[in-house]
Amino acid sequence: MTKNFTLDASGKKIGRLASEVAAILLGKSNADFQKHLVADVKVEVVNASKMDITEKKARTKTYRNYSGYPGGLHERTLEEVAVKKGYAEVLEKAVSGMIHNTRMKKEILKNLIVKE
Repeated sequence: MTKNFTLDASGKKIGRLASEVAAILLGKSNADFQKHLVADVKVEVVNASKMDITEKKARTKTYRNYSGYPGGLHERTLEEVAVKKGYAEVLEKAVSGMIHNTRMKKEILKNLIVKE
C-alpha cells in the first residue's frame, strides 16, 4: 500500500523543503521504518518554480561535475542550472544531497516527482 504525499513548494526555502522531502522518502515518518528497506512512499512536489530562492543563493551556490579528465571540472551556478534544466532539477539535486549514498539511493529517488 503506497502512501502518496503532495507538497506545495511555493514560498518555501529550498533547503527546508528538501530536508522535509528527504525525511518522507526515507520513511522516517512511518511506524514500520527500517533503514535497510526502501519506503513504500511517493512524494510529489508541485510549484517548484515558485520556491523562495534569494538572489545571493542563486549567484553563489555552485554545482560541480568532474569528468575525470584534465580540465574536465565544470562548475555551474544555481541560476544556470535553473535556466537550463528547470527548478525541478535544482530541487532534485538538493534532495539527493540529503539522502545517504547507498545502493538504495537511486531507488529512493525514483519515488520523487517534481512538477514546475
